[in-house]
Amino acid sequence: MAEYKDIKGFKVQTVSTDPAASIVATGSWASGGNINTARGQSSGAGTRDAALIFAGYDFPSNLAITESYNGTTWTELNDLNTVRRSGGGFGTQTAAIMASGYSDPVASFMPQVESWNGTSWTEIAEVNTARSQLASKNAGSSTAGLIFGGSTDGTAGVGLTESWNGSAWTELNDLNTARKFLGGAGTTNTAALAFAGSPSDPTRVANTESWNGTSWTEVNDMNTARRELGGVGSSTSALGFGGGAPSITAATEAWNGTSWTEVNDMSTARSSLGSAGGPGNSDALAATGLTTTFVANTEEWTVAPPASFQQENLGQVFYNSTANAFKVTKQSAPAGTWASGGNVNTSRETVSGNGIQTAALMIGGLLSGGGGVSALNESYNGSSWTETGDLNTARSQLRSEGTYTATIAFGGATATAVSALNESFNGTSWTETGDLNTARRGLASAGAINTAVLAITGYTTTNVGNVESWNGTSWTETTDVNTARRNLSGGGSNTSALIFGGYTTVYTNINESWNGSAWTETGDMNTNRIYHGGDAASNTSAIAFAGDVPPLTSNTEIWDGSTWTEVNNLAQARNALGDAGNATAALASSGSDGSTTFYAVTEEWTAATVNSTLTAS
Repeated sequence: MAEYKDIKGFKVQTVSTDPAASIVATGSWASGGNINTARGQSSGAGTRDAALIFAGYDFPSNLAITESYNGTTWTELNDLNTVRRSGGGFGTQTAAIMASGYSDPVASFMPQVESWNGTSWTEIAEVNTARSQLASKNAGSSTAGLIFGGSTDGTAGVGLTESWNGSAWTELNDLNTARKFLGGAGTTNTAALAFAGSPSDPTRVANTESWNGTSWTEVNDMNTARRELGGVGSSTSALGFGGGAPSITAATEAWNGTSWTEVNDMSTARSSLGSAGGPGNSDALAATGLTTTFVANTEEWTVAPPASFQQENLGQVFYNSTANAFKVTKQSAPAGTWASGGNVNTSRETVSGNGIQTAALMIGGLLSGGGGVSALNESYNGSSWTETGDLNTARSQLRSEGTYTATIAFGGATATAVSALNESFNGTSWTETGDLNTARRGLASAGAINTAVLAITGYTTTNVGNVESWNGTSWTETTDVNTARRNLSGGGSNTSALIFGGYTTVYTNINESWNGSAWTETGDMNTNRIYHGGDAASNTSAIAFAGDVPPLTSNTEIWDGSTWTEVNNLAQARNALGDAGNATAALASSGSDGSTTFYAVTEEWTAATVNSTLTAS
């Protein structure tokens, strides 16, 4: 009898735990010993199993308490000389620094710095600028440290950066985004990471910046904007956890030097927590913090040892001996998340996007500041946008289908009229080809390739239900949709398509499915919206995101062929944006707030990889 490995080319492995996408994805939080004094806004130093938590706040007083953790229990040690909260901590369990903070009994922002030698605290050289609301754990060692951000008045965040060389503080280049209550990581004063935080109340940001010893550079944002979070690690391998987003969260994200990935949550959601951890994202400690009260809970983050780590591969079949089950590794769209991509060169609204997440186009649209209708075309390679051959005729509210080297762009509105124009792109330049039969703007489209496309609904002087099919040479009228509308989204192929949302005389959530010959109304979206992004692989798999509800939304929904499910939201609410991809790997680019603010941001949607149990039926 033939074996599975002979048929498929590999053996079904027996494993005790499921494979994972990365070592950090195996990580989980477990309970540690409770700290002796529950509090918030404490500072930290050291590693998970050799940690130091000091200072903090327990209503109505600031604290000078210092506690040491050995991986099991906490021990109270000698207090700081000055009670305080929200200062910057860094270093090790036996050689730490506590810089600045907010003091009692006389309320003030204090410049005092104290050094810990494993037994007691000693006052040393003061910072140049007194402040509080710093990261609970900053960067560096007791002889080469860095503090950044915070607030000098308790209201607005600052971008101030100061470096410590073991004897004196030096002011260096500021953060690009001034903020307080941020997260920090770094092993030296020449390589650090600053993430999330609050520029001012009640704003939260997801911005991440990397420090090279001289200046800060903006890199990819966290998935969840928040403040008063914990952070550990280095500039290339970090962990951010907890915080207020604005609700208190248990969300944990891992940084790999390029992007943030959501990993397993803490057991107890909290903000204002103290943190400690190793030089990477493989171990961390979350201690104290605020839920509805100050808590004493300690949680320890641990990942699988590298020697026992098994990399998952899409489509692999394995047997989990612990669960006594056969499983397969596949993608799950509902478990997906958005992450930051490269900014577009020219922000626009009412653009058309097409292609896949790593090879997309953003075409036409309206320019900010009343700049008018645009012919611009930008190409995305998965990390950055490049301006490429412009349209022959500038248009907004158009649609396009195909790949980023073989696309058609049709319909829309010029500066003076609704258009029937159709242009073909070869990767370099555009050529006018067969026009639509019905000029229209605000239409939807579907098409797997640029020679088999549908142009669907839209607006002439009124909403229309017209559908036209393109065969590579000309457009032919085919079956109309059930509900005429405009400013909707759609996708799929010319034989299996889906359209959703749009405007009739009101905002709608109407969903219609195309089987190659007829349109059928099926399960509607959860949110009525227009000018939203969205795409589909077929009439059984689609994604819808952002748009005008009103007001603007960041809401994302996934279609599985029968129902729409709300999933993780975009970081930036917006409408009239570009879209590309499908329900497992989508792209959201540019767009506006519907008024004067235009966005350059790009966000990438990626479905999570899951190990699913195989069942017989």
